[in-house]
Amino acid sequence: MSVRRNDFDVTNSVNTTDAEKVGGAISGIYQDLYQEDAPASLRRAFDDLGRLYRGEFPGFHECDTSYHDIQHVLDVTLAMARMMDGCVRATDARLVSARIFAFGVITALYHDCGYIRYRRDTKHRNGADYTMVHVSRGARFIEEYLPALGMADLAGVAANVIHFTGYEIPIGRIRLPGPEFRLIGNFLGSADILAQMADRCYLEKCHDRLYPEFVRGGIARRRNGDGTEEVIFASAADLIFKTPRFYQGAAKRLNQDLGGCHAYVERHFGGQHVYFDELEKNIGYARKIAVAGDIALLRRRPAPTTESEKTADSGDRPAAGGNGDPL
Repeated sequence: MSVRRNDFDVTNSVNTTDAEKVGGAISGIYQDLYQEDAPASLRRAFDDLGRLYRGEFPGFHECDTSYHDIQHVLDVTLAMARMMDGCVRATDARLVSARIFAFGVITALYHDCGYIRYRRDTKHRNGADYTMVHVSRGARFIEEYLPALGMADLAGVAANVIHFTGYEIPIGRIRLPGPEFRLIGNFLGSADILAQMADRCYLEKCHDRLYPEFVRGGIARRRNGDGTEEVIFASAADLIFKTPRFYQGAAKRLNQDLGGCHAYVERHFGGQHVYFDELEKNIGYARKIAVAGDIALLRRRPAPTTESEKTADSGDRPAAGGNGDPL
């Protein structure tokens, strides 16, 4: 029996920690869909992303947010490409032209770059400090970056589309110049939710990586207008116990606010919604942990992608198996 690897996508066929591998898979989708080679701008976007997250992009530190890392953005981008492919095949939608497809992929690639710190920034010590404003920071980055890819005319649009992944602006109030871009925004917001929740190590990442980001970013506790403090997540374990409730809100966002467009992924996979299949396994296991009140049931070890993770990777969990799966 083949066990899904922790550094691979939901199909266990694409290494989502490797920008080149994901770029190759998406270029294949593009070529098969439009019967032409992927544009050079798309290949450059993947190359530049790798440089940005490694700290080789001028003016930026390497990525140091262990949850919102390169695996996350590559997983989201792959899911995004599959949804767009399914949409074109299901509807023959002229809205998703070859150029709009490339635009959607690039926007997905850079949707979380707002977590990456400028080298000149001496105030913030970790990208998670930007949690509350990371979408706006990412919007500024992509607006400045897209002209280098020959998409200067879409730079401002991309800056608005990125907001479909956040909560700074309600989805219904995001201003876009045409229905094709609202569709792309819906795909992006949907991919951002589905890809992370379908990650094989989603629960372990929430416990080990997301909770510390929430603490740094001011999400774990909230200061109310009257000066009192409200505890949202008392601990990493509490975050896991509350994950099934979070999913209820995420499902509403997917099916109502984002128009249910995630269902197009079924056409890409010949009728199967592989993301929901994996997501529901994770939520079911989170319910089991919550009922048992036993966080020791988390046994998977996420793939390290940042330097701090690689240093701290002590092997205290098995690289495969766990959470009820065989080795």
